[in-house]
Amino acid sequence: MNIEYKRKLPSTREVQDMYPLKPADKQQKAQNDEAIRKIFTGEDDRLALIVGPCSADRDDAVLDYIGKLRGLQEKVEEKILIIPRVYTNKPRTTGEGYKGMLHQPDPTQRPNLLKGVIAIRKLHIKVLQETGFSCADEMLYPENYRFLSDVLGYVAVGARSVENQQHRLVASGINVPVGMKNPTSGDLTVMMNSIKAAQAAHTFIFTDREVASKGNPMTHAILRGAVDRYGFSQPNYHFEDLHAVSDLYQQGDYQNPGIIIDCNHANSGKRYEEQIRIAKEVLHSTRHSEPIYKLIKGLMIESYLEDGNQAPDGGVYGKSITDACLGWEKTEKLVLNLAEVR
Repeated sequence: MNIEYKRKLPSTREVQDMYPLKPADKQQKAQNDEAIRKIFTGEDDRLALIVGPCSADRDDAVLDYIGKLRGLQEKVEEKILIIPRVYTNKPRTTGEGYKGMLHQPDPTQRPNLLKGVIAIRKLHIKVLQETGFSCADEMLYPENYRFLSDVLGYVAVGARSVENQQHRLVASGINVPVGMKNPTSGDLTVMMNSIKAAQAAHTFIFTDREVASKGNPMTHAILRGAVDRYGFSQPNYHFEDLHAVSDLYQQGDYQNPGIIIDCNHANSGKRYEEQIRIAKEVLHSTRHSEPIYKLIKGLMIESYLEDGNQAPDGGVYGKSITDACLGWEKTEKLVLNLAEVR
C-alpha cells in the first residue's frame, strides 16, 4: 500500500480517560438525551432545531455563539428544542479544502489528527459544561465517532456517506438519534434503505473486533435537496416531497418515522438567506397535513455569528470558513418567529 503510517493515535479509552466527563456532565447529558429522544419517538411534539456553524473552526467563537443559543432556548422552550451544530468533521466533494477541526485544529496550519482528536473532544465537553447543551456532529468517519460517543446528542450521516455499509452498521449501534441524508443524487430509496439498515441489529467488524449492535430505532431521514445531472440544485422540502417520503415510510416496517429538513445545501442552492423562507414554508406545510405535522421532527439551519463566509485565513470572528451561514441577528429573529407559528 502506498500509505505512510505517521503515528498511532490513542485509543478511545485513553482519550476519554485524559478528558473525562464529570458526574454532573453525565447527568446533564442523560437529561438532554431523554428530551431529544422524546421528540423522535413522538412523545414530545416540539420542533427540534439543529442549528449552528457549517463547521466549528475555533473554540471561542463557537462557545460565544452557543452561549447565545442558550438564552434563545429559554425564550422558545415551549415550542422548540435546540440542538447546537458543532460539526468538527467536514466532507469535501473533491477532497480539497478545510476538513474540519479534527483534521486541522488551527485552520491555517497543516493537518494534525492527534491534536484534532483531543481538540474536538475538549470542545464538545466545554459546550456541555458551559451551556448545558449536548450537540450534533457529523459522523464523517465511523471510526472517529467513538471519541465523542459519550458526549454527542445527535449524529448526522452525510449525503456522500449514506450509502456506505460501515456508516449504516455503526449507526445501528448508536444510542442517540441518527439522521440519514438523502444522497446528492436525490435517490430517496438509498436514504430509506440506510434507515432500514441502521434500525436493524448487525454483527460486523469495527476497530479490529467482531461487534454486535442492537439497532437504532431513532434513525430517520434528513432531506437536503439534490443535484441533477447538469449540476443544478433540486430542492426536496416541498409539500409533495414530504408526502412522497411519508408514502415510503408507510411502505416499509420502520420504527419512529421522522424527517429533518436541511434548509441549506441543495435545498437552498447554497443561498444561505433562503433558509429563512424554507424553514417557514416547511412549517406552513405541517399546518395543512396532520401526518406531515407528525412526520416533521425538525429543521437543520447553518448559522454563525456573522452572515456569509470567508477564506480560512479571513480573520473575521464568527464568520464561516466553509459554507455561508445566517448571522446571529437573522437567526434569532427566525427562531422566535418559528416558535410563534409552530
